[in-house]
Amino acid sequence: QVQLVQSGGGTVQAGGSLRLSCAASGDTICISAMGWYRQAPGKERELVAAITSGGGTNYADSVKGRFTISRDNAKNTLYLQMNSLKPEDTAVYYCAARPATTYDYWGQGTQVTVSS
Repeated sequence: QVQLVQSGGGTVQAGGSLRLSCAASGDTICISAMGWYRQAPGKERELVAAITSGGGTNYADSVKGRFTISRDNAKNTLYLQMNSLKPEDTAVYYCAARPATTYDYWGQGTQVTVSS
């Protein structure tokens, strides 16, 4: 079992920055990849960014060049640095961990609101 506890988020004006953190505990050795998802009201949950245990990353087209995913393996913590935020980035953000092929473990979610 893996437990994920998120921190960060909040409200920021358009063009501003926020950083999300996700601390993992438990059987973290089984994690092969971690990611950040978001869900806006009335929309499906979407993958924003992901990072493998080897450090490979991928991003949704909508956040490329603005968001950066990183992980500190020594601290078992995942980060999402969000710059140049836009109102359309407003959503609940979730971190997730993937032991094999699916994201089986989820954080509690944190609200990010970007005002125009």
